[in-house]
Amino acid sequence: MTVGPPGVGTRDEDRGESDARVIARSRDEPELFAVLYDRHADAVHRYAARRLGPEAAEDLMAETFVIAFQRRHTFDLARADARPWLFGIATNLVGRHRRAEARRFKALSRLPEPVEHEEPVADRAVARAGATGVRRDLAAALAGLSARHRDVVLLIAWAGLDYEEAAHALGVPVGTIRSRLNRARSKLREALGGSDPTAFREADAHA
Repeated sequence: MTVGPPGVGTRDEDRGESDARVIARSRDEPELFAVLYDRHADAVHRYAARRLGPEAAEDLMAETFVIAFQRRHTFDLARADARPWLFGIATNLVGRHRRAEARRFKALSRLPEPVEHEEPVADRAVARAGATGVRRDLAAALAGLSARHRDVVLLIAWAGLDYEEAAHALGVPVGTIRSRLNRARSKLREALGGSDPTAFREADAHA
């Protein structure tokens, strides 16, 4: 598969189908996999950029879709939404760059002001926390999390997955997601003086 710009090789009628249906059809019609790229490439790119920076994001996003295309025959067609699958692949790729990610967050924590391309976990979370400096503090706090705890927090906060989806992405039980998230939130609250930058997702998660 050649990963190209959105819109290549797609038709309007293809866009109304579920991800699972598109993947199923792409097994016999490989060009249809471009529909999945159209739908999710931007989100995967944003996730990668937040974790590793814009320089690495393009390559990681492209590699995510190449791997997904190669593994499309293994996708569980009972799952209509491919986002957890795609973000799971992307997170595994981020795992190859753990030291670079930690260095990035530590560097961001030392910046006097957030750089323009850098986004907080969510503007709503910053507002609710009531802390204008949460970006620097959050970067330092994220750098202090273990890799497995950081993965859970960022899949929920940045990729927008719920607990079940995050569990599917990481290949672990939902109970493990809850446990890791609770522990990570405790550490983040401690580092951020009581603020919980992931609390805005609680209402959306399947409790």
